[in-house]
Amino acid sequence: MSDPLTLAVVSGHSHGLGEALAAGLMERGIPVLGLARGTAPSLAQRFGVLLREHQLDLSDSAALSAWLATPALRDFLGAGAQVLLLNNAGTVEPVGALHHQDPLSVARAVALNVAAPLMLAAAVVAAAPQAERRIVHVSSGAARNAYTGWSVYGATKAALDHHARSVALDYPLPPPGRDGAAGVRICSLAPGVIDTAMQAQIRATPESRFPQRARFVDLQRSGALASPQQCAAGVIDYVLGQHFGREPVDDVRTTSR
Repeated sequence: MSDPLTLAVVSGHSHGLGEALAAGLMERGIPVLGLARGTAPSLAQRFGVLLREHQLDLSDSAALSAWLATPALRDFLGAGAQVLLLNNAGTVEPVGALHHQDPLSVARAVALNVAAPLMLAAAVVAAAPQAERRIVHVSSGAARNAYTGWSVYGATKAALDHHARSVALDYPLPPPGRDGAAGVRICSLAPGVIDTAMQAQIRATPESRFPQRARFVDLQRSGALASPQQCAAGVIDYVLGQHFGREPVDDVRTTSR
């Protein structure tokens, strides 16, 4: 059971990795505020009062801004001594070269993958000034390696990586071995390749738009995809570890934590 003064905000908690992250946190006794377009009835039934949900389309920056102007976030965070923000919600669309990309889909991807995480990070830091705030951007290998057809997805994830690097400069950690908790810790963390609906969406994309499709089909066929629960456990161990934030950009598969 975790310290009851640890609280977590998880975006995209209603399915996939986000649902597994929310469940994993609540299994450790950490109350969760879930933000998503839908709800997670199975989590609500299983964890009861540990889960608070708010239905919100995070690709609608105006709606998110309006919600952040309410006292809901500050009321949830309350007197938490440690606050976790896991920016998980995201989309892989649009996939394809520029001439296949619908401009509105590009705008939605940037709003969901970039604007929402940055807005939530700023809001959480402001809403819990008394707490140690730990921010996780769920990143991707696509942020660090270019893929044909993934110019928008890769660019949005790269934006999260660079945001984390810059925020880490704004809130330097104490030197190793020196006592004292940093007010803000951040990491843009690649979680690995996970067996989620996003992976199914990738496998369903025509090769004409995503030439790497066969690689992802092979990963699924060979059993190389991690389950959301396995991945979530690694991410949660990482964010709760004493060295969190030492590397502003990291990969859960390669870190020693």
